[in-house]
Amino acid sequence: MDQPVPISPSPRLRDRLTIPVLASGGILMAVMQTVVVPLLPDLPRLTGASAAAVSWTVTATLLSGAVLTPVLGRAGDMYGKRRVLTAALALMTVGSVMCALSSDIGVLIAARALQGAAASVVPLSISILRDELPPERRGSAVALMSSTVGIGAALGLPLAALVVQYADWHTMFWLTSVLGAAGVTATWWAVKESPVREPGRFDVLGALGLAAGLVCLLLGVSQGGTWGWGSARVLGLFLGTVVVLALWCRQQLRTARPLVDLRLVTRPRVGLSHVAALLTGFAFYANSLVTAQLVQAPKATGYGLGLSIVATGLCLLPGGVTMLLFSPLSARISATRGPRITLALGAAVIACGYALRIADSRDLWMIILGATVVATGTTLAYSALPTLILRAVPAAQTASANGVNVLMRTIGQAVSSAAVAAVLVHHSSPLGGVPVPSLHGYQLAFAMAGAVALAACASALSIPGDGPAPGTRRARSGTRGARDEAMEGA
Repeated sequence: MDQPVPISPSPRLRDRLTIPVLASGGILMAVMQTVVVPLLPDLPRLTGASAAAVSWTVTATLLSGAVLTPVLGRAGDMYGKRRVLTAALALMTVGSVMCALSSDIGVLIAARALQGAAASVVPLSISILRDELPPERRGSAVALMSSTVGIGAALGLPLAALVVQYADWHTMFWLTSVLGAAGVTATWWAVKESPVREPGRFDVLGALGLAAGLVCLLLGVSQGGTWGWGSARVLGLFLGTVVVLALWCRQQLRTARPLVDLRLVTRPRVGLSHVAALLTGFAFYANSLVTAQLVQAPKATGYGLGLSIVATGLCLLPGGVTMLLFSPLSARISATRGPRITLALGAAVIACGYALRIADSRDLWMIILGATVVATGTTLAYSALPTLILRAVPAAQTASANGVNVLMRTIGQAVSSAAVAAVLVHHSSPLGGVPVPSLHGYQLAFAMAGAVALAACASALSIPGDGPAPGTRRARSGTRGARDEAMEGA
């Protein structure tokens, strides 16, 4: 009797599916991160927990994502990028199922921590694209993959708001569970495993040290406004960050196969790219935070529009569409002028967007225009960052290096959230017994984010040794091309 033959995609079909499958995983990851936002005001009532406990449904995802992104990136370089990518999507799906089945706040926090593993999807996918695509297709694919973060965030907020408004809130997590299971299946079926590997043993001590340092840092930043920036807990966390990361750096420099190659990070092309990622993450995140609060502010403030959360999500939707449309342009600029110029241009466009926000934050069409301009600049900047990293590091370290770059964006976003909250709290006045930020406070937040964007532009222009894409030379495809470019980048 003949044995059944496993069904697998043909090489041509697999090649066509690689980019859309990876991009859908990135969009799903961003949707997962934002779907809980419309729930936050109602979760204390729905779970019987305090507002402080409910805030951990966001904090837990931030912390686990920051810790696991470089760790899973390194694991992907060593043990197989598709394997680790599939595992990250599976953890995200398990977390969604847990959220769908429970209303207990402890279970929800643990589930959201599991979902944070999906933060590694983008750097792992970008590394797969480098290994598997020919140079002439790689730039546009990487640009699209980088843009999925903004696209998914723009789609996730109105989608979640609609579900919360018209259905039971668990429905939202059942939906992401189904999408997650489909993503796991599609990734395993359509994406080839890269043969490019980094030999050696996994640096467990380095992973634990980095996790401890990042938890101290991000916990202090995210909870500083609640606990008090001068409180013993926050100051102790920051002191712990300095001590732990100093010991971690020493351990990494003395390890033969470190989790993060710090000698590679000290190269200007890599280190300045990480600095630009941190600053760009700060500048980008302020747009979403401030826009959502501004348009929902009561009309009695004199500037607020009193919009619902659904309408707020729709205000951010044009930015997500713009990110999708402008990703090919970003790839074209990087191919002809170099990703350094694309990154600098993107940061400058972000600053222009905030200038529009300062000029007029009362009219809805101007608010949407300013937010969309910031999203356009973010597309250019975020699409250029992984290309800079891919050109500067060996092929066997692309996932871990891009993981560190994404980590820097995450740290920038966390600091941005804390800084914006501090500015708005300081410039608030009571309205009906409730403190409400003033328009001047919002404008100061825009000015702060615009100044950081200009700093990101300056750091981008300081990156040395960048030029047109290597794809303009003789075409090289597959693993051989990735290895050749790695030798050039190194």
